[in-house]
Amino acid sequence: ANLAYGVTATRDPQTGSTDVLTYEDELEAGDLIGPRSWSTGPGVFSGENFKSLDHARTVLKRYSEYYNTNTIKQYVAGNREQRQWIIQAAREQRLMPTTEGSLDMEMNISEAIDGYPGHEHTWPTFPLQDDLIRFLAQSGIAYTPTILVAYGGPWAENFWYQNTDVHGDAKLRRFLPHAEVDAKTLRRVSGGQAGGWFSPAEHVMTFASDQVADLIHAGGRAGIGSHGQLQGLAFHWEMWSVGFGKKITPHEVMRIATLGGAEDIGRSQAIGSLEAGKLADIVVFDANPLDNLRNSTAIRYVMKNGRLYDGTTLDELWPRQLKTKFYWQTGEPAVNTR
Repeated sequence: ANLAYGVTATRDPQTGSTDVLTYEDELEAGDLIGPRSWSTGPGVFSGENFKSLDHARTVLKRYSEYYNTNTIKQYVAGNREQRQWIIQAAREQRLMPTTEGSLDMEMNISEAIDGYPGHEHTWPTFPLQDDLIRFLAQSGIAYTPTILVAYGGPWAENFWYQNTDVHGDAKLRRFLPHAEVDAKTLRRVSGGQAGGWFSPAEHVMTFASDQVADLIHAGGRAGIGSHGQLQGLAFHWEMWSVGFGKKITPHEVMRIATLGGAEDIGRSQAIGSLEAGKLADIVVFDANPLDNLRNSTAIRYVMKNGRLYDGTTLDELWPRQLKTKFYWQTGEPAVNTR
């Protein structure tokens, strides 16, 4: 679904199991069709009960040597000293940590001071004052706000469920099992953040969008993160949410979604822009998202690693001609029959 919607590479921070590492191998080997994927694997939590820098070094070898990930998710893994042990051990083992916001601005600031290169989830204060914006920009920390599950207001995904015809999206129904589409779209759980109806005035997309704009205009970094809420469409919803305010342009949002994201995860030498020597990843649109961000789903073709796919069906058009089918379309069992 993500590849069909133009996402050719992903960084998956914090998974519930190590299964994702097998999926990454299968994607690289060509056994699965989808974006290339770099995952942190399971997060580094306070349950590790770090006792020393050497203890942190030992725990992180699980990732650098056994899982062979290039990145980790430090998920509120203790007090500041313990978090400093983790960032030092990560630097020594050439791991790139990202963090979990957790509605704690003081912790978020200390992580930026201590050199963490990534921050996931909205900073929980709107607006941030200019001195803090300048500091965060100069720290180099990459801000991935995941507005779809924003702190400080209703989740933005509820806005897009309410204001677009998700269930009637024929492309989505092609790339996700019908039962999953029905479960997520026909009824939304009443109340709370995850579902229900909210007045447009309650949503915080404008505040979060302006926060991203202030950061990048000060020279900072930002990324697009869809939090795994709805495969395929969610990445576009997050882009539209980042572009919801009036301080940021569609071009700035598209740069964040492409080269900006590649820079944030240390992959800009290979992906993120069309340059000689980079991987051949291209998205061809039927309408210009620079005119209107909502055109970002008008995808005619997707190319990944030089293979060209039809944007509607994901049939491979070049260099091979291969039809793509899924078990929920054919009635066949959900097994790999290669």
